[in-house]
Amino acid sequence: MRRIPPTARKALLTLHLVTSLGWLGADLTLLTLGVAAQRGADPAVVYPVAALVGTVLFAPLSVLVWLVGVASALLTPWGLLRYRWVLAKLVITTVMVGLVLFLLTPNLRHAGALGAALPARDRADLVIAPAVSTSLMIIVTVLSTYKPWGRRSAARPTVAGRTGHDRAATRI
Repeated sequence: MRRIPPTARKALLTLHLVTSLGWLGADLTLLTLGVAAQRGADPAVVYPVAALVGTVLFAPLSVLVWLVGVASALLTPWGLLRYRWVLAKLVITTVMVGLVLFLLTPNLRHAGALGAALPARDRADLVIAPAVSTSLMIIVTVLSTYKPWGRRSAARPTVAGRTGHDRAATRI
């Protein structure tokens, strides 16, 4: 596995944090807009703004977060498949990115085009989707913070083959 110097690793971690926080902020903005429309704000204004936020900010950030996260995993001692919590983050984030790109973004564009003519069931989806997404982002953050479950058994080195770098990675 290729490792990067500590300075580059910290820069990558910073980029991952900044893009992830941006993604969360855009998600909370979409949730706020969806709730505002449900509470009586003008859908002819709210839904085009939501479409703009979703298309210009949320979708690109979701891809960027995924790319930076994968790069971080591959270029640091954590690895992409070595630890269960990293694998769980990868799966959750990959599913979220797919939903954002192939379901939410088209729905936001559709809502932006229809405005006030958007059916009530579709309006509810524009609250439910960002609420679920925000919840998943919180779960991924908890996984990053607590790092539960340890290594996957297939990725576990033998005690004799364990390097100092591997031991240091488990303390991070």
